[in-house]
Amino acid sequence: RYWNSLSNLVASLLNSVRSIASLLLLLFLFIIIFSLLGMQLFGGKFNFDEMQTRRSTFDNFPQSLLTVFQILTGEDWNSVMYDGIMAYGGPSFPGMLVCIYFIILFICGNYILLNVFLAIAVDNLADAESLTSAQKEEEEEKERKKLARTASPEKKQEMEKTAVEEETKEEKIELKSITADGESPPATKINVDDYQPNESEEKSPYPTTEAPAEEDEEEPEMPVGPRPRPMSELHLKEKAVPMPDASAFFIFSPNNRFRVHCHRIVNDNIFTNLILFFILLSSISLAAEDPVRHLSFRNQILGNADYVFTSIFTLEIILKMTAYGAFLHKGSFCRNYFNILDLLVVSVSLISFGIQSSAINVVKILRVLRVLRPLRAINRAKGLKHVVQCVFVAIRTIGNIVIVTTLLQFMFACIGVQLFKGKLYSCTDSSKQTEAECRGYYITYKDGEVSQPMIQPRSWENSKFDFDNVLTAMMALFTVSTFEGWPELLYRSIDSHMEDVGPIYNHRVEISIFFIIYIIIIAFFMMNIFVGFVIVTFQEQGEQEYKNCELDKNQRQCVEYALKARPLRRYIPKNQYQYKVWYVVNSTYFEYLMFVLILLNTICLAMQHYGQSCMFKEAMNILNMLFTGLFTVEMVLKLIAFKPK
Repeated sequence: RYWNSLSNLVASLLNSVRSIASLLLLLFLFIIIFSLLGMQLFGGKFNFDEMQTRRSTFDNFPQSLLTVFQILTGEDWNSVMYDGIMAYGGPSFPGMLVCIYFIILFICGNYILLNVFLAIAVDNLADAESLTSAQKEEEEEKERKKLARTASPEKKQEMEKTAVEEETKEEKIELKSITADGESPPATKINVDDYQPNESEEKSPYPTTEAPAEEDEEEPEMPVGPRPRPMSELHLKEKAVPMPDASAFFIFSPNNRFRVHCHRIVNDNIFTNLILFFILLSSISLAAEDPVRHLSFRNQILGNADYVFTSIFTLEIILKMTAYGAFLHKGSFCRNYFNILDLLVVSVSLISFGIQSSAINVVKILRVLRVLRPLRAINRAKGLKHVVQCVFVAIRTIGNIVIVTTLLQFMFACIGVQLFKGKLYSCTDSSKQTEAECRGYYITYKDGEVSQPMIQPRSWENSKFDFDNVLTAMMALFTVSTFEGWPELLYRSIDSHMEDVGPIYNHRVEISIFFIIYIIIIAFFMMNIFVGFVIVTFQEQGEQEYKNCELDKNQRQCVEYALKARPLRRYIPKNQYQYKVWYVVNSTYFEYLMFVLILLNTICLAMQHYGQSCMFKEAMNILNMLFTGLFTVEMVLKLIAFKPK
């Protein structure tokens, strides 16, 4: 209630119950239809191997429902399909037709129907985020009103002055025109206050370009061409980080020649690319080390190279600390998280030189983290920058979804403890039901062969994943949410009887409802919330660029389409003989003919199989050469009609 973003998320999830209920009804009807169809096709036919007991069958309606639901989750569905193929005689003509049932069930259910949960999740998250942002705006407005009420008259005048100054700054318009020849003249800055035309004068839509701009270097490079590009295609120059006003190491002032020279070296592109090259070489040297023979000749060479790389990286950090300072003032070296990572990696490398213990040598792998330094290139690639911002924002704000999912997980874990605590134990000898009986030895047969008896000791064992306490129950349910091996735990729970008593086959089939509800809520819906949150975050980060734009998304797309629009051009040869070939190649009949030839060639390729006769193989080779010749003629005709360039 008091956590706005969390309460908004929960409210949006509760509001989506209606749409989820409709989807669940459709999913239930889908499962019922395919369960009934599976009973008609495979009922009682999975008994071709009497030595093996199969749980995923279609022998009755409840079991058929569970099998179809298992196929929807994608866990071990191929083994069910193989059993269906073997039930109809194996991988031959009648048996292979069974694949159609399973493929349709998997595609329509898993790829289409279950992805509707993702669409609902995206819609709910968008509502929650918009509600949270609206509440934040309301709180900011309330704070501004409070400040305005409590401020003195002198402060109010100062605030009004600052507001007027901000408005005048916003009124400065930067315009850049492009001539008809494609050359871009220097940009101009026009102050609206300085340029006030008379009412009698005609307003020109084009600015004058007499005065050069004072900050020409800050202007983005417009692509040369007769038509302007949209803003998303502009490539901005990478600006050098300015030197802080404070002194470095209490020695070098901002005007010190040595410090200015260090700042120039650090921001030089050659220096940056050289450091990235050495980072790549150091990563390769780490990968080339022999972890078994530490004193090998290769490791000795790589160790000497490691001294060189570490010295270069240490020199880089010293130059940057000299240029920007260590950590005391704003804008210093250690105020950047990436710089702290670099300092940590180099420090670990320096420490590892003095301590040669095998445990400490493991931390040398941290130097590979310097490969993250090329992420500075995201400032040059706008799309990559949006992706990285989206990832960081999603990681920072994904805590609400984690909290809701953990609470639901805890709730289901508590229910699971009540249902299955102490009931998943079993004896290795299935004929014994209690721990007191599960003693001594029993006879088993290797691979089901009666001629190979084996004597094994009886042992009372628990399931790999159990519900004996809340923590183990949460771990068991988490594995269920990943769909990995969950049918084994499902049937183990169905066979559960009483505490400290062994399993009974299909004793509680109705208990499967617990797992079905858990999978629908957690795996189908809440796990898709994570994906939906990344999608919504990416969309919001893309819209942040245009937050001050008066045009909406559709209007911007119309403007960009108008800027990118080109007239449709078609090549028509002037030579009369070339024109005849061009006319034939562009005709509809020629296209249909080539389509039929491609289709026939595909059929010939699909007819090849194992164990084909020599006569059939020769016929296929002749047809292959024939089709190759026809396609070569097509290529020659198109080269004549359209020319190589």
